[in-house]
Amino acid sequence: MNHVSESADGERRIALIDLLDRVLAGGVVITGDIKLSIADVDMVQISLRALISSISTLSATGIEPPVPRDALEAPDE
Repeated sequence: MNHVSESADGERRIALIDLLDRVLAGGVVITGDIKLSIADVDMVQISLRALISSISTLSATGIEPPVPRDALEAPDE
């Protein structure tokens, strides 16, 4: 099921579920910097990096997930 449509101005629009599927299938890295300055004096600087991907995509690329695999599985009853 593909939820891609084209608007009147020619832009492609993608349903949120399709976008999420693409992100999890391929992975995405988000980076950013936040700097707090007062009177042109840097007080705080924060660098952010986030990797968003599915566990299977990470495993296929050889990157270990940040939590043990056992923690991700449902407990046995």
